[in-house]
Amino acid sequence: MTLLMDVTPQVKKVYPLPLVPRPWVLSSLFAAFNVVLLLFFSGLFFAFPCRWLAQNGEWVFPIITGPLFALTFFSLVSLNFSDPGILHQGSAEQGPLTVHVVWVNHGAFRLQWCPKCCFHRPPRTYHCPWCNICVEDFDHHCKWVNNCIGHRNFRFFMLLVLSLCLYSGALLVTCLIFLVRTTHLPFSTDKAISIVVAVPAAGFLVPLSILLLTQAVSVSSADSTYKVKCRHLHGYNPFDQGCASNWYLAICAPLGPKYMAEAVQLQRVVGPDWTSVPNLHPPMSPSALNPPARPGPPTSGYLQTREGSPWVW
Repeated sequence: MTLLMDVTPQVKKVYPLPLVPRPWVLSSLFAAFNVVLLLFFSGLFFAFPCRWLAQNGEWVFPIITGPLFALTFFSLVSLNFSDPGILHQGSAEQGPLTVHVVWVNHGAFRLQWCPKCCFHRPPRTYHCPWCNICVEDFDHHCKWVNNCIGHRNFRFFMLLVLSLCLYSGALLVTCLIFLVRTTHLPFSTDKAISIVVAVPAAGFLVPLSILLLTQAVSVSSADSTYKVKCRHLHGYNPFDQGCASNWYLAICAPLGPKYMAEAVQLQRVVGPDWTSVPNLHPPMSPSALNPPARPGPPTSGYLQTREGSPWVW
């Protein structure tokens, strides 16, 4: 007896591809929005209150605010597209079990292993969780420009904060002077626009001034804004070389070689120049504070002393 069975063809269900979250889109749009916001309020300022003052013979206001706007816009755009000091990923030849210890002005540092970039990070180099990169002399991640602040663009960041403080103060003072000069005139569009510009200028001026003061103190003491678990011997900061030298190294010193090229090989085979120890203990004698002599030329690599670097062997 033949059994008749209903044969139902199996149709494979097509599921839509999962949407991959792209957090960089929102942060990039926010950075672009800040640039547009600067252009918008600056356009209102130059088109209404500043124009009225210039038409009435007060040319000193556009002469001062014009270069300040150009400097602020230049520093903002430059910081958006600048290289903070990215260190490219190394090779997987060495693992985290190898211990590297370096000496910086009689201060011992154990190089931390970065599991995402696969190399031992130099002193003051940290992995940014937002950008997923290791940045040399990492200070912080600035969401206003969607970029990290590190060794190669810290001077652009200080220039941006300083120019924003000066520009915001100039906008606020100009708008207040315009309102005082036009008290005898009826309320007009120029007065309304001057109030619209003066309110955010005053709101940004206070936090920007506090930020500028905080960064100035950090540079003077060679301290990083990024708080990490880093212990110095007896509370001594080996990166502090004096107020004048710290400002020179942070603002004026040459930046040294750039590591953005793919040909740069960061992971090297450890030679006799490095001290491999299982645990790091503070030296007990003054002679032990000095690093061992390094015969011959220094080994090339990302831990080599660089001109203008704030850490000296």
